[in-house]
Amino acid sequence: MNPTALIAEDEPLLAQALKAELAAAWPELQVAAIVGDGHSAVREALQLLPQVLFFDIRMPGLDGLGAAAELADRWPTDEAPMPQLVFVTAYDEYAARAFETQAIDYVLKPVQPERLRKTVLRLQQALASQPQHAKPAAADEALERTLAQWRQLLNAAGAGAGAANGGSAAQAATAPLKMIAASEAGGATVRMVPIDQVLYFEAADKYIRVLTATHEYLIRTPLKQLLTQLDPEIFWQVHRAVVVRSAAIEAVHRDEAGKLHLDLKGRPEKIPVSRLYGHLFRAM
Repeated sequence: MNPTALIAEDEPLLAQALKAELAAAWPELQVAAIVGDGHSAVREALQLLPQVLFFDIRMPGLDGLGAAAELADRWPTDEAPMPQLVFVTAYDEYAARAFETQAIDYVLKPVQPERLRKTVLRLQQALASQPQHAKPAAADEALERTLAQWRQLLNAAGAGAGAANGGSAAQAATAPLKMIAASEAGGATVRMVPIDQVLYFEAADKYIRVLTATHEYLIRTPLKQLLTQLDPEIFWQVHRAVVVRSAAIEAVHRDEAGKLHLDLKGRPEKIPVSRLYGHLFRAM
């Protein structure tokens, strides 16, 4: 059976150009669908279950990073292996980070045939290495390898987005946040909240909820930008929308569907863990 792909690109001419170049570089590849936004990308990918995803990083509504993170959680691994993920971008900075982390690849706009052929070769090698009719242990190992590549891609692209919004990895390494100016419910009062009191952050619509043991505040900083200002040894991203204080994690539970949830000291709610970050809680 020929491999299939889904292209998510909000610029129709660029999407058609990528499809045409793929047809030349990889004639056996069937482009199952082309969509123009992240929500459509998630919906069509879950319906068509392609082997390869070409996601534009910047799309309306849900961007390529958000679409990939949502698919990582919702992909039915009992029906099809996790697909290979390739981000499409106009910015060289993402490509440089991808190569540093040895993730699968990026495709730069406008598409360059020679560069795309190298990407195709790497994708073909990755698909060929996937076990066919594998035993559960081998299938789990293959899934973890693919998830690790997705994490590398998302981390590289997320760091680039944070820098583009005014932060930088270097700044985060030398000057992590100590205090956060956050609004109370209603927005009439702003409090200076010591970072040491924060148990977790949760993205919600246009805001981020800042939760301490006894209070909830709101900030408007995008989560990907906030992450660049937090000490990664202290705060762990466990879901595309949630960052927790690692020292506040009291217990990890797995439900009947195999999904992980956290109990935090001082908070009653269960915190979901994305499949992408499940490796953080694997028993040593």
